[in-house]
Amino acid sequence: MAELSISATEWDRLKLKLKRKYNHLSDEDLAYEAGQEEQLIIRLMDRLKRNREYIVFTLKKGMEFLNTNRL
Repeated sequence: MAELSISATEWDRLKLKLKRKYNHLSDEDLAYEAGQEEQLIIRLMDRLKRNREYIVFTLKKGMEFLNTNRL
């Protein structure tokens, strides 16, 4: 089970931040529906060549600062 929960509203902002930081990610890589956090984490681990802890940390940090450009 995923360590975080992302709402559709939060995802819209977080997706923009991820696209800015990792411009090689496609819309398909960033496809997400509420409740599908685990699939998103696995997909990002594969595309970014990072471990699970890094991906979860990055997503949580991005959500913590949703109203800023910080990721």
